[in-house]
Amino acid sequence: MFSLQNKKAVVTGGGSGIGKAISVLFAKQGAEVHIIELTEESAKSAVDEIKANGGKVFSHACNVANQEEVLLTFEKIGNIHILINNAGIAHVGKVDTTPASDFDRVMDVNVKGVYNCLFAAIPQFRLSNGGVIINMASIAAWVGIPDRFAYSTAKGAVMAMTLSVAKDYIKENIRCNSISPARVHTPFVDGFISKNYAGKEAEMFEKLSQSQPIGRMGKPDEIAALALYLCSEEAGFITGSDYPIDGGFIKLNN
Repeated sequence: MFSLQNKKAVVTGGGSGIGKAISVLFAKQGAEVHIIELTEESAKSAVDEIKANGGKVFSHACNVANQEEVLLTFEKIGNIHILINNAGIAHVGKVDTTPASDFDRVMDVNVKGVYNCLFAAIPQFRLSNGGVIINMASIAAWVGIPDRFAYSTAKGAVMAMTLSVAKDYIKENIRCNSISPARVHTPFVDGFISKNYAGKEAEMFEKLSQSQPIGRMGKPDEIAALALYLCSEEAGFITGSDYPIDGGFIKLNN
């Protein structure tokens, strides 16, 4: 079950965190994985791990916010079967503490970056007679999270794009779903804590962990497993849906 043999998958932001976990698992399941990162160096760890395990992987340096770069990259990759729109950046701030420059930067990567990859991928899916898209949304699209105005705005847009694409291309055998994680323990989280809470790292890590009713953060491998299912033939009846994977955050926090 959940084989990706003879499938070609593109994973944006596939060099670390959730993206790396998806890239490694998809390669393990037989996919030819194409990792898109801002620099090839950013993809090196994932590429090395996949190759060490006998998987097939390629890396591409590309700024997803730049449509010309994205189009050239997707044309180079050719026909694909899976697109994981995972690349994204975070931002802390309320609406009145979010400068226009920061807002634009988040929109460029988290919204326009997804649009650019969708725009470039649809013609390549047609060459494969269909395929599957996973957009990485967030619980921030579902609930109010303090000090995450720009990020929440972007992830709400990602969820809306998911529904639109699912509706528009259902007759072309292209499925599109989104995944909405709560906090997931990645190197980004560790860096965020050390930068913003120096000297209180352990205390803040525990506080962030306990904000999920289940009492811990998610693991990148858990998000990857859900992505694998949604991209597999076994999920062929699923499109136009968002999947919270949140330790009970949305429904059980009250």
